[in-house]
Amino acid sequence: MRTHYIAGNWKMNTNKADAVKLAQDLVKELKGKKNTYMIAPPFVYLDAVAQVVKGSNIILGAQDIAANDNGAHTGEVSADMLKDIGVQTIIIGHSERRHEIGESDMLINAKVLKSLSKGLDVVLCIGELLAEREAGKAEQVCAFQLDAGLSGVTKEQMSHVTIAYEPVWAIGTGKTATPADAESIHAFIRKHIAKLYDNKVAENTIIQYGGSMKAANAAELLAEKDIDGGLIGGAALKAETFVPICIL
Repeated sequence: MRTHYIAGNWKMNTNKADAVKLAQDLVKELKGKKNTYMIAPPFVYLDAVAQVVKGSNIILGAQDIAANDNGAHTGEVSADMLKDIGVQTIIIGHSERRHEIGESDMLINAKVLKSLSKGLDVVLCIGELLAEREAGKAEQVCAFQLDAGLSGVTKEQMSHVTIAYEPVWAIGTGKTATPADAESIHAFIRKHIAKLYDNKVAENTIIQYGGSMKAANAAELLAEKDIDGGLIGGAALKAETFVPICIL
């Protein structure tokens, strides 16, 4: 039985004091709640936030990871470093990494495999651009990104993988796919995972929605059969906007 998995991606926001205060508020407000929760602060505040969420029901996530082990890789942060401060989950392949930074599917796959090999969980982000949706290629794009991102991932490792469907045109724009539109792609993703693995893996895989989910639309989206949670951006930056989504 899948339970809702609500994740907050803080992106390049907050300062240290605000990050700690937000984490403290979330620990207090979400204590004893039934769903799965994760927050991913900026790298520079991970250690401070780790001290706050330690021992709570909130998973500490990172927004990216190096595909390499420790060594001469200036500016990169390795799996060993992240694990050392308590990170448990990595967001990989976010649309802003794909389209602003230019990360390739090959690099994204390398990061997925590195994370899993180091015992870290993964949230693999996939999703289409507006032009691709308008061209009727949303499913084709999602299938390609799944195939590439999950290449080499075993059936057993899939228990440590969450998929986040994020239509790129709905991220930070205020636009949201209708619940029916989002459910259609989520259902397609689940069927495609069944093709790659089997029905059991597909049924057990959490698929989050990641396109401007907020308190006003979360209940309707989460009511859909194949939408198992949310990867929240803007609404995750304040406890008063994030908690109402978390406790649905």
